Parts: sequence; C-alpha cells; structure tokens
Amino acid sequence: MFLGSPASLAGLRFSTLFTAGFLSPCVLAGLFCGMATATALPLFHLYGDPPDDQAFDFIHVETIASRSSMHDWLIRAHRHRNLFQILLIEQGGGDMTFEAATLGFAAPAAILVPPTTAHGFRFHAEETDGWVVSFTEDVAAALGERSGEALRWLKALAVDPVVPLVTGAEVERVSALCRELHEESFLARAGFRLAMRGLLALIAIEVGRLATSRARSGVVTLAPADATVEALRRLVEEHFRKERLIRFYADRLAMTTDRLNDHVKHATGVTAGHLIRQRVLTEAKRQLVFTGQPIHEISYDLGFADPSHFARFFRKQTAMTPQQFREGRGG
Repeated sequence: MFLGSPASLAGLRFSTLFTAGFLSPCVLAGLFCGMATATALPLFHLYGDPPDDQAFDFIHVETIASRSSMHDWLIRAHRHRNLFQILLIEQGGGDMTFEAATLGFAAPAAILVPPTTAHGFRFHAEETDGWVVSFTEDVAAALGERSGEALRWLKALAVDPVVPLVTGAEVERVSALCRELHEESFLARAGFRLAMRGLLALIAIEVGRLATSRARSGVVTLAPADATVEALRRLVEEHFRKERLIRFYADRLAMTTDRLNDHVKHATGVTAGHLIRQRVLTEAKRQLVFTGQPIHEISYDLGFADPSHFARFFRKQTAMTPQQFREGRGG
C-alpha cells in the first residue's frame, strides 16, 4: 500500500520521488495515463520507502486521504515483502489492481491485501476516505491461539480481497477500532504497544468474521501450518527465477523428489512442481501487466532459454500467448 509516517513522507510528492530515483521518466508518464510502465514491479516497505527485511513488531495506521491525496489519489502497482494490510473504505470508492485483475470497490467495504501481492489503487478523488492498517507478518502470526493461525486465516480470506459491508453497525465497529488504534499510536502512552496489538486483533477478527459471513469463498478451513510446505515456498520465492527442477528443492530440504512431491500433494492437493510453475506464472503475469518490458526480456529474466520456450510455457498454463495476455489487460 502507500503508507509512511507523517514526518518521513509528508513532502513525498511525485517530484520528490522522481528526484530520489523512485520514478523514472517513463514511470512518471505512465502514472498520469493510469498505468505504470516500469521495468520491475516496485517493492516497498511502506509506499515510497526501501524494503526493510528487518521490520519486526510493526503496526501502522493512518487515514486513506492523508496519503493518497498527495499522490493525486493514484497509488501505482507495487508489493510488500512482509506487510499485511487491511483497508476500511468509509466513503467514496475506486478501482483496485490485484495481481493481474482490476476490481471495483465502493463504500462501505473492507479490503484485505496479503504480503507479496501486487496491488495498487485509483481512489475517487476528494471523496474517498477511511483507514489503512499495516502490520508485519510476525504480528499477525501471534494473534491466533496457534502460531500462524490468524495469518493463514487472513491470507485465505484475501484470495477475494474486497469485502462489501452492509450495515452502518458493521462499519462503525471497525471504524471505532481503527480510531482507537490511531489514538494509541499517536499518544504513545504507557502500554500502547500492547494496546495496539489487542486492537489489531479485534480489527482482524471483525473483518475476518464479516468476510466469512459473506460466504465469498465458501467455508475457510485452516489446518496447522505444514513446515515442509512453508520451507518449500520460501525456497521457491528465493530461487524460482533460476531453479525449476524439483530435485534442487528436494536436496535443499534433505528429501527425495518423490517424497517431497507426495508430501506436498498430501498437504496442499497439488504437486511441488505445480507450486514452482505457479510462482513463475505469477511473476510473468506481473511483468506483462505492470511493466513495459519487452516479452523477450521477460522470458530471459525468468530464466527461460529463449522466448519461444517462455511462450509455450505461458500458453500451456493460460491458453493464451504472453502478447495476448498483455493486450487483454490494457497493455
């Protein structure tokens, strides 16, 4: 998302981002026509800030208008490595980029954005407001009765990120909690960190309940986290551009390829190879939609021997060529 402390980001406008090197001339032009043409999807801690892999026990809250108004109500597509975000749309609305899809939203609604997901917003200017709550995965993982339970629950719900709210009471409950969270952060009284954790837990539970009650994705069933699958996902995230063979990941996990495949299939319903291919496909879609990078460069960037190999892979997974996919998404 697009957050930052008032002190550090109050003057961070387009000209500042351009001077600091965050925006190239082509990206700046792309922003004003509604689509970024960068050669990579930006990775931020908070919008405009460099990635912070050491961020821990981090909770941040601010109003939507306080940040988006400085960016002409347009937040270009980007992602965060380890931040989960919950938006409460109290007024207005707009469009959300969520990976390769564009989703409309209107108040009242909540929006869930999990870590590493490509996302961006075009808010209705001067009329949209509400709250944005950002928190690192370690905070979310500590909210449930079992380690990681709350984080897995939120990620499962965020597959369908926009949660329409129906009644004023629903909005007011979440809004009141966000106001209290903001007050605790601003006043920093004794015990405020503990109070912020408690309020964040209540916000996450309330939004999660509302999302589940809408039956948007059916019943969300959570099993305890599988350590092997989580370790595989981390390895894939680190090496997917160069390593496609299951043997590489099996060796790193001290397992045979057959055992790894069987374990992942039992835990997730798909093979380890499927997880690897889907990560490559996700990155391909991101670069096709969010960048102006030539397709042959994307193919080499993703470790394919030649563009024709990349095209065959992409078509097998999506039933369309990379160029068709790009054109179909406004590229």
